[in-house]
Amino acid sequence: MARYHFNLHNGDELVEDEEGRELSGIDEARAEALKGIRSILAHEALQGRIDLRGRIEVRDEEGRFLFTLTYEEAVEVAQ
Repeated sequence: MARYHFNLHNGDELVEDEEGRELSGIDEARAEALKGIRSILAHEALQGRIDLRGRIEVRDEEGRFLFTLTYEEAVEVAQ
């Protein structure tokens, strides 16, 4: 198990994940980031406004950058 940190960039705000989470690997970290973004967007939808400009940046326990998942990548928008 490795510890992953999920730093949230939402608009002009940065929320750093100081604690992190222990997960089995990078695939599970990607799934958790995706789930987190979708949860945020579901809450925003209930408020009547969705902002797709955010992203989650994932780092390992030493602070090394692993990947970024944008809000846009987390959903499919059909019109």
